[in-house]
Amino acid sequence: MKLPTFLVRSTDQLGTIILIFSKGHSESKLILVDHEYLHLIEGTNIPYIVSKDTGRRGDPYEEFLSEGRRYSAEKGWAGLSVEADEDAGAVLCYTSGTTGRPKGVLTTLRGSYLAAIGNAFEARITSASTYLWILPMFHAAGWTFPWSTTFAFASQITMRTVDYPKIWNHFLNSGVTHYCGAPTVQIGIVNDPSARRPPLKITAVIAGAAPTAHLIGSLEKIGIKPIHVYGLTEVTYGPFTRNHDQAHLANASIEERSKYMARQGHAYISADLVRVVHRPEEGEERSEKLVDVPRDGKTMGEIVTRGNLVMKEYFKDPEATKNAFRRGYFSTGDLAVMHPDGSVAVLDRSKDIIISGGENASSLAIEQELASHPDVLEVSVIARLHPKWGERPMAFVILHPQYGKRWAGREKEFEKDLIKHARGRLPGFACPEWVKVVPELPKTSTGKILKTELRKAVAKL
Repeated sequence: MKLPTFLVRSTDQLGTIILIFSKGHSESKLILVDHEYLHLIEGTNIPYIVSKDTGRRGDPYEEFLSEGRRYSAEKGWAGLSVEADEDAGAVLCYTSGTTGRPKGVLTTLRGSYLAAIGNAFEARITSASTYLWILPMFHAAGWTFPWSTTFAFASQITMRTVDYPKIWNHFLNSGVTHYCGAPTVQIGIVNDPSARRPPLKITAVIAGAAPTAHLIGSLEKIGIKPIHVYGLTEVTYGPFTRNHDQAHLANASIEERSKYMARQGHAYISADLVRVVHRPEEGEERSEKLVDVPRDGKTMGEIVTRGNLVMKEYFKDPEATKNAFRRGYFSTGDLAVMHPDGSVAVLDRSKDIIISGGENASSLAIEQELASHPDVLEVSVIARLHPKWGERPMAFVILHPQYGKRWAGREKEFEKDLIKHARGRLPGFACPEWVKVVPELPKTSTGKILKTELRKAVAKL
């Protein structure tokens, strides 16, 4: 039986399953488990109910639901034994651990409720919508879309795995109007042989990384409207900003529009305003006053936010909780600029910035420019030590299966061609010193590229 990709590649994350259940970290009183993952909870003393995925009478999970329906029919809301406290913990979700050991994020009933409404509104989900589950529900609680779609009375179609032919079968025949996915998943969708214009207009909610111009163009060409959102597990499980359409860009080129669409945009209707503030200097107290960067689209700072959508705490980790906040604002660790129109554009994670010759180079900005090469399917950039400049960018590239065929057996020539392409679009300190063509990039089960794995590989060179 195959484990999810992120568990196969990371002993830390496999350890999370053991930590949550075997060691009682989550304090779970009951586990609902799919039959495929039953082996992960073997040896625990916690009661569990198995879903055999039959949808029929006799399935333990179906019987559990039936009992709940009977109870509800008899007693309704009056049967609830505990009065709801809107500030009480509602859901515990564990971070993916791409930058460290996973932590349990506890959010409130109020925050979860408002996040659900916000997502339904921003994605324009209604009772006439049909949502296809491509995004795993365990990924930041499915970006709260399990609640959002239910809130809107939308139809939902579930899939057990990301299967591109099956996805396209649903797009073409099941009346799908909405789905979510990281850029890597979107790339797989538009490049599948089944890809064509579906009968209904489909909205694709994209997060995890900024969509490239090529991806945006490919989606729009087949009638899929991309919506770029941004968020974290700590901000009620996902999106709290989105990039809005701009009327003045309606007739602009795809390259020009993509530069705007790559921004993370403005705060959700149910979120507090997003700020970009100067980061504390070395030795400076985190309790110092927060100072916003100018709205010039150039000065880099850190995204901070507060309000209903921000987590209650890291479960059983008061020290980590304390370190996550500055004067009541949650520190995202994402470095960004604020544009004159108030939209936010993430430049990098603080751990991913490349410091070359004293200059800060954004790995995300480099990736965006390298992805504009027509033969590039996917790219990831990290820092590699350099004897003169301290660090220099190194790019890992997957060639496009169709357009990249001409480089078969000539990968070294392509690497030189890509560096030449970069020199015409990037300042010298941000141009890759090295390019490596690879057949695949290490990813989590949700499609995030594991730069930690790339750094480990580079450290051995």
